[in-house]
Amino acid sequence: MAEEKSAGGATPASPTGGPARPPRIAPWLVIYTIGRFAIAAALVLLLWQIGLAGTPGLLFGVLLSMPVSYVLLRPSRDRLTEAMAARSVARRNAKEELRARLSGTEQSG
Repeated sequence: MAEEKSAGGATPASPTGGPARPPRIAPWLVIYTIGRFAIAAALVLLLWQIGLAGTPGLLFGVLLSMPVSYVLLRPSRDRLTEAMAARSVARRNAKEELRARLSGTEQSG
């Protein structure tokens, strides 16, 4: 799925021929976090408008925001998960390459 293997288990290559950079995590994390806060704020304000004021409205709004965010923010959550998985694979490959170079058993690719 997010972990694609090229021929021979080598690291994926970028269009320029060098090693591919994993996608950036920070933009998707910011989008997801702002989305969660926005949904929670909108639900709390909606509950306050319909008459459930104070702490119960706040707590119930935050509680309702969890399933609503799970459904509405699925695309950005999936992209964030894919970016984190790609970053993990790239980090693991870099670690294996470093270990191979340090042990003197570097494989020619």
